[in-house]
Amino acid sequence: MIRARGLTKTFQRKKETVHAVRQIDIDVGDGELIAFLGPNGAGKSTTLRILTSLLAPTAGTAEVAGYDVIKAPARVRANIGYIGQGNGGGYYYRVRDELHNQGRFYGLPAAEYRQRAADLIEALELQGLEKRTVQSLSGGQRRRLDVAMGLMNHPPLLFLDEPTTGLDPHSRANLWEHITAMRQRYGMTLVLTTHYLDEADNIAERVVVIDHGQVIADAPPDVLKRDYADDVITLQIASEDAVAVREALRGHEVSTHDHNGGLTAVVRSSHGAQALPPIIESLRLSGLAVTAADVKRASLDDVFLNLTGRSLREETR
Repeated sequence: MIRARGLTKTFQRKKETVHAVRQIDIDVGDGELIAFLGPNGAGKSTTLRILTSLLAPTAGTAEVAGYDVIKAPARVRANIGYIGQGNGGGYYYRVRDELHNQGRFYGLPAAEYRQRAADLIEALELQGLEKRTVQSLSGGQRRRLDVAMGLMNHPPLLFLDEPTTGLDPHSRANLWEHITAMRQRYGMTLVLTTHYLDEADNIAERVVVIDHGQVIADAPPDVLKRDYADDVITLQIASEDAVAVREALRGHEVSTHDHNGGLTAVVRSSHGAQALPPIIESLRLSGLAVTAADVKRASLDDVFLNLTGRSLREETR
């Protein structure tokens, strides 16, 4: 569905050359759900704007939905849906009118665009809002309308550029429930940008980590966490003998510190939940009682920290 090679974009800012995208290679298969993850300014949105033919690359090539983004931008746009960071609906237009207008833009016959609009209004729970103006809608309702507008042409490929930015957690979850349902209904390929770690982790089948305009990692979330971060096991031990603890856990990466007359031991492992029972058993066999234990699973923020030396959470505040 997408094939890009050497994708590059530079801008001139006064006398400075800004490298927004640097030699990006990417392939997206039919039906995939892929997330671009990175801090603000990393190049995520610029990459999407190139892939949707809204911005010409400085160098490199890209084919989207079978068409070259430079040679056939109109064909690219006819075969994709695009939901940008801002709301797509005109503030003073009514919900149904905006959907009908979108159908007209794609050259659909009147009967067809009216039926598609009615189907999307029902599927995205916009019933009762048809005659409301966009400015009168809540944030979540506006984003659902944006999704409906992006699906009016039944695209095989849908781009979503930070679709849930500014929404509260309930509205975010609700929007993703609707987007997932639409994906299953139409069999679409989804490409999204986000700096919400939970979205990338829970929704995407593959995560592309971008930093300073470059792809620094590309794999399913679980693989990224396995390869670039560790789970953290924290143990409370009823002993002050740190040497005995380290001896019992030989072969593990262990740190200890005193805590309330005992020790807190921190163990790093690529499979924390599986490693915990044998760790507790090793300590027991050494006469060391574990009074409490906790496993903190590796996160995509841990991945980003280990790859770049800084936290994505801090970058996107």
